[in-house]
Amino acid sequence: MAQRIRLRYTKRGRLRFTSHRDFQRAFERALRRAEVPMAYSAGFTPHPRVSYANAAPTGTGSEAEYLEIALTEHRDPAKLRELLDESMPVGLDIVDAVEARTSGLADRLTASVWELRLDGVDTAEAAGAVEAYLAADTVEVQRRTKNGMRTFDTRGAVASLEVLPVQADRPLDNACAILRLVVRHLTPAVRPDDVLSGLRAVADLAPPVPAAVTRLAQGLFDEESGTVTDPLAPDREADTAATPKAAVTADAKAPEGPAA
Repeated sequence: MAQRIRLRYTKRGRLRFTSHRDFQRAFERALRRAEVPMAYSAGFTPHPRVSYANAAPTGTGSEAEYLEIALTEHRDPAKLRELLDESMPVGLDIVDAVEARTSGLADRLTASVWELRLDGVDTAEAAGAVEAYLAADTVEVQRRTKNGMRTFDTRGAVASLEVLPVQADRPLDNACAILRLVVRHLTPAVRPDDVLSGLRAVADLAPPVPAAVTRLAQGLFDEESGTVTDPLAPDREADTAATPKAAVTADAKAPEGPAA
């Protein structure tokens, strides 16, 4: 393996309904079209070495999905991003790429920022439900799993939940509350629809149509500021620190020109 590249991609528009398996197939086709020199696993059925991290649930949009690929030859991350993005369906967009210069990308994905659009819900009604939710010590919900129904608490994973101010250009006759949710990645994982179930449990908040949910960011959660940081930033910083050293080494090895 010569190089590892970390990519950020999106799920936008109708392609938010793309399953993780569907995305994998589309991405592997893009790797072949872009002629990416992929490293492959060993064994009887070799497959491209792609590591996916914490994929968003089917039906939710996202601006911050991450994966890592292993290459047998070095490539410029920016050019590789462009080639892959051109080979992907519109909506599944490759928007960022860095060379992996640090370890533990998955370990840096400890929280997500979500936007929940509740069409048909008044802002004041949503604010009351959020207040009741945050005031509770625990908010238990049920979710069906492959092993049957499971009951778990959602409140402990929620770092913050707020109703965003009404936009000035939004029509007043079209009620639409927008929530901003920051949730820690715990076990069991608490998803946005679990928090919506919790709002229904504590305040009987039931949007007339399914909520439009979009992940805006995911990364390390800063307890002091309550923000979620860019998980690719350490790789960019390591790359910036390494570049001047590489330039100095190259200059030191450069042959001297002929004497005047």
